[in-house]
Amino acid sequence: MSATRRLFLALWPDTALRAAMVERTERARLVREFGGRRVPAHNLHLTLVFLGNVAAERVDALIDEVGQSTPPGPFTLRLDRFGTFPPARVAWLGAAPVPAALALVEMLIGVACRQGLRIDARSWRPHVTLVRGIDARPSGLLPALDEPIDWAVRDFALIESIPGRPYQVLRTWPVE
Repeated sequence: MSATRRLFLALWPDTALRAAMVERTERARLVREFGGRRVPAHNLHLTLVFLGNVAAERVDALIDEVGQSTPPGPFTLRLDRFGTFPPARVAWLGAAPVPAALALVEMLIGVACRQGLRIDARSWRPHVTLVRGIDARPSGLLPALDEPIDWAVRDFALIESIPGRPYQVLRTWPVE
C-alpha cells in the first residue's frame, strides 16, 4: 500500500494577518459565545482547494504542474464577516469571493483534476476557520465584525496536514 499525504492548497497569512485574525476572534468572544476551541494561530489559513490524501509519489508531479500554471495575478480579499458551519461545528471569518480569487481556485481545481484527484464539487466559500467544536446549534447571534481585515494576496501555498502537528508549508507560488 502506498503512503499518502493529506494536502490542500491555501492562502497562508503572514504574522501580522494572523495576529489581526486572533485579535478579532478574541474581541468577538467567539469561544465564549459558542464554545469550542480556537484554531492555533500558526494553523490559520484560507483553503483554496482541499486535495485530501495524495499518494506520496504523486506530490512532485502536482508541485510541477502547479508551478507551470499561470495564476490570475494579485488580489485583495476583505475578511468582513463572521459565520458558522453548524454541521461541521466551526466558526469562521469570511470574505466575498472576488473574480481573481475565483479564477485562482478554478485554475487549481483544473490542476488537481488533471492529476487525477477527486475534488469536492461544492462552491468555494472563502473563509478562515477560527474556532472548532462549537455548539452544534449555537443559540447566540453572530457578532458583527467591527473592523474588517484587508488581505493583499501575493502568493498561495501547498500545505500538508499531519495530525497533532502544525501545518507544514511544502511550497509557495506567487500570484503575480
